[in-house]
Amino acid sequence: MAQSPILSGVKCRLEPFAAQHLSARYVGWLNSPDVVRHSEQRHRRHDLASCKSYAASFDGSAHFFWAIIANDEALGHIGNINAYLDTANRVADVGIMVGEHAAWGRGYGTDAWLTACRYLLLDLNLRKVTAGTLANNLGMLSVMKRSGMREEGRRRRQALWEGVEVDMVEAGLMREELAAFLESGLKPD
Repeated sequence: MAQSPILSGVKCRLEPFAAQHLSARYVGWLNSPDVVRHSEQRHRRHDLASCKSYAASFDGSAHFFWAIIANDEALGHIGNINAYLDTANRVADVGIMVGEHAAWGRGYGTDAWLTACRYLLLDLNLRKVTAGTLANNLGMLSVMKRSGMREEGRRRRQALWEGVEVDMVEAGLMREELAAFLESGLKPD
């Protein structure tokens, strides 16, 4: 995994994922139909070994894997965020999972997302951050919109979700767009 400092947001911080984040709670999120309802993880079953293997896949790479830690100590580790870097093109594709139900709808996802985007685009000087989600994943679509991302395309009827064909929405955020978005004074909910 690429070296990263601890990144501080308004509601949470991003810590490089480490052994202390590998827990039954984390595995439980990945095996919860509610948590992974709109994720490709819904097709898999996980255990501590598979999660450890995934975390280890970042070792020695240019990619990032962070634990999302709520500033509210009662919540603690609430999810994870990853960034796969294309260093030749200075682009990162980012994914997020907020697994802790008590953190849903409270702005943690947007705060974590903006914290990662600020680091990738402003500190690392990447050109662009991208993401994709199912068109019916209203939570992720909201995170994208509230962080200033723009829809760049759709893959029509790309996925089967609970027996229904669903579009995949692709979005992007350029460095200068994030800077303008942050200067506008908009803040995550």
